[in-house]
Amino acid sequence: MKRSVLVLLILLALVVGAFAQPAKAQELTKIRLQLKWVAQAQFAGYYAAAAKGFYKEAGLDVEIMPLGGDLAPEQVVGGGNADIGIDWLDSLLVFREQGLNIVNIAQVYTRSGMRQISFKENNITKISDLKGKKVSVWFFGNQYELLAALIKNGMDPENPADVEVIQQPFDMSLLLNGDVVAAAAMTYNELAQVLETINPATGKLYTLDELNIIDYNDPEVGTAMVDDGLFATEEWLAANEDAAVAFLAATFKGWAYCRDNVEECTQIVVDAGTALPYGHQLWQMNEVNKLIWPNEKGLGIMDEAAYKQTVEVALTNKIIEAEPTGAYRTDLAEKALESLGADFDAFGKDYAPITVELKEGGK
Repeated sequence: MKRSVLVLLILLALVVGAFAQPAKAQELTKIRLQLKWVAQAQFAGYYAAAAKGFYKEAGLDVEIMPLGGDLAPEQVVGGGNADIGIDWLDSLLVFREQGLNIVNIAQVYTRSGMRQISFKENNITKISDLKGKKVSVWFFGNQYELLAALIKNGMDPENPADVEVIQQPFDMSLLLNGDVVAAAAMTYNELAQVLETINPATGKLYTLDELNIIDYNDPEVGTAMVDDGLFATEEWLAANEDAAVAFLAATFKGWAYCRDNVEECTQIVVDAGTALPYGHQLWQMNEVNKLIWPNEKGLGIMDEAAYKQTVEVALTNKIIEAEPTGAYRTDLAEKALESLGADFDAFGKDYAPITVELKEGGK
């Protein structure tokens, strides 16, 4: 065989071999997501986005980080140990005023899930009934709705003669043991913990009829602040805007999936290693959906009226000292929704909750 022909055949073989190699796997962009608490259905949309492959399809490798230790999500993100965090808007405003350069990029929950609950025999039907009483709340950035309501009703939360506010553990033991007359409870978690407990007087589970529930969304209370929103530092966003939009779009798909597949998303959370059992998580998934859907503005879009109420309550009650500026932006969430197309249901107008029957211990 002539040398020139041999060289040509070798070159041809090399070209064919190169095309025969498998395509290089897409390099995924890493994003660290800091939860507000441990794995539970409160964060089901994020776990679903990961489990159903929505993040990977968006070119992302998302690490979902449960909260540990005494740091707030804002401190973790502000310190560069996470890229995106989840927390309530009032807490974000406090940390932003303290100098953390963080901004809300999507408001997932549209209403507050926090309540103050008590047993009916304590006759606590309104905030003013707490005067001179012992009441509990978790603190760690979760206390502001209660503190604002107390101040609004003429009580100094730092004066035990007015009202004694004590730190609540992340369970309902203080209320169940009679150590406080009223305790903080999220509709999706601590309220269920009480309803999953046997009333020693009846031998049956406690019922809603045995409780008085103060709803901060009630205009007569008027100190509701919006719950779980997504935030990041302005520096990270400046360098990662495309990744942020992709993350929001995949996350929105996760939350819409949990709206339409309640039981499957509950199992996804259980499989992620939640500490509380399936029955409790099913209640939580159902109640969390109620805080998101229906969504008048579209999933992730901050309601300006809700934002202004949060700011007004925070200012009036000295939770923050100055009117915040630039604390939230909607352009990233809007781009994310646009990328999902007209067929994506961002409003959930036809959403209807399911009925969940609680059992002892949340089984």
